[in-house]
Amino acid sequence: MERKALEQKLTGFFEELHMHPELSYEEYETTERIKRELAAAGIEILQIPLKTGVTAIVRGAKPGKTYGLRCDIDALPIAEETDLPYKSKTPGKMHACGHDFHTAAVFGAALLLQERKEELQGNVKILFQPAEESSHGAETVLETGVFSDVTAIFGLHTAAYLPVGTLGIRAGSVMAAVDRFELNITGTGCHGGHPDEGVDTILVAASVIQAFQSIVGRNLNPFHTGVVSVTRINGGNTWNVIPDKVELEGTVRSMEKDDRIFIERRMREIAEHTAAAYGANAELLWYPGPPATVNEKAWSAFAQKVAEERGFEVVPQRNSTGGEDFAFYLEKIPGCFINVGTGVGYPNHHPKFYADEAALTPAAEYLEKLLVEALRQ
Repeated sequence: MERKALEQKLTGFFEELHMHPELSYEEYETTERIKRELAAAGIEILQIPLKTGVTAIVRGAKPGKTYGLRCDIDALPIAEETDLPYKSKTPGKMHACGHDFHTAAVFGAALLLQERKEELQGNVKILFQPAEESSHGAETVLETGVFSDVTAIFGLHTAAYLPVGTLGIRAGSVMAAVDRFELNITGTGCHGGHPDEGVDTILVAASVIQAFQSIVGRNLNPFHTGVVSVTRINGGNTWNVIPDKVELEGTVRSMEKDDRIFIERRMREIAEHTAAAYGANAELLWYPGPPATVNEKAWSAFAQKVAEERGFEVVPQRNSTGGEDFAFYLEKIPGCFINVGTGVGYPNHHPKFYADEAALTPAAEYLEKLLVEALRQ
């Protein structure tokens, strides 16, 4: 396919996706749109038990290994505030994290790989994954076993901190493990004017919140990254009554596996012992999300080499305490998650987020080159 024709096709596809965003596990129209485009290009679609999302395969004519290429397809419950001519047509929903860009770029790579299938030494499985924003879409895919024969896997993410023509690549932990917690503190409710007659759960909650902040500052290695954030507190419903229960909720981010285990244990100790000191009880509920996204050293070096050969400027990938369920794949399969510069501007999840279309075709061509070269290894 000529480059101009490829640019037009990918731009049109990207804009269609952007105008019709769908949330996690609701990507029915997006799934059908992807299937139609793949079928029109003669790309084989694999039948796997997923309600949304698509897995395709480009089968090389020559024997070899199988590699994976993944993008995500879901949008966010954010009202778009851009002035783009192709802005979201669905009120309250938009592609504010670049998943439309990811999908179009990976689709472009699939088109290019399909054109070269006669010379490919092996196969490429191409995943258009649902529900990344739920943090568990990748687990749903892995349960199908579709990647059981994959040697290595690659993925990409828009980077609003990098200009077009620049890629961020680095070995090691590049995105954080993401966990959610709830904390229920129970005491004895009483009149606000007679606190001696009860156990003040508001006071306990305040003490626990403050103590939680000591974990990163005083217990973790100073060179390690960690975040403990209480994001919701709910207790009481009037001005002169001390409530018998307070609920807290929040998130924990960590880059090291041992730190992730330690923070949960330390939070339980702080919550339970602080509550006990005041005569209250505390129950910590823990909801694990994706682990840290850890790029394998050899494949990261390989991805950088191919990028430089394609004329990209490569910079060390920035650490992020955001989460990414691509990490579930990297727990089982070596590979690399790559940041693609889409123009410096509003960050991901912002209502004015924008990915520059000029980065689209180069990203598709890079991913095709990356997989072709990987199959030759």
